[in-house]
Amino acid sequence: MKSHNIARTPLAATAFLVIVTGGGCTTLSGGQEHYFVCPYDTVWDAAVESVKDRPLTLQDKEKGLIETGWVEMEGRERPYGIFRREGFGNKERARLTLALTSQRDVTAVSVLETRQRWHARGGVTQQATRWWPIDPSAEAMDAVLARLYAKLQEKGCSSA
Repeated sequence: MKSHNIARTPLAATAFLVIVTGGGCTTLSGGQEHYFVCPYDTVWDAAVESVKDRPLTLQDKEKGLIETGWVEMEGRERPYGIFRREGFGNKERARLTLALTSQRDVTAVSVLETRQRWHARGGVTQQATRWWPIDPSAEAMDAVLARLYAKLQEKGCSSA
């Protein structure tokens, strides 16, 4: 009887990679979700104020979405590759997305940061030097949430 080793077939290898890598998700990490015992309108106004230090590209109160534009900053040193090389420059950019939903007398706020780093990744083509996705900054999301908490406490709201 001939045995068939499924691990050696290209289809099985591809399926294994898809399962292990999470199905090709584009996000590197999830956002942070917090709940507030406060009217939706009050939380909306405080959320918009909490990201005023960034350019706003979308404010859709009906859909509960607030998005900021890209903000560039100095990046943390993140060498890459087997030889731990540095890329071209040390800059990062980030943007925030806040999603608000009302659930009776509680408003949920989800904060997600999308962060990218400018550097080279092998090769000599134009595609080699570009913005590459990196993990979001927990510190940046925590700072926005801290401002949001402070603004809502001033208005008499509490976290759920």
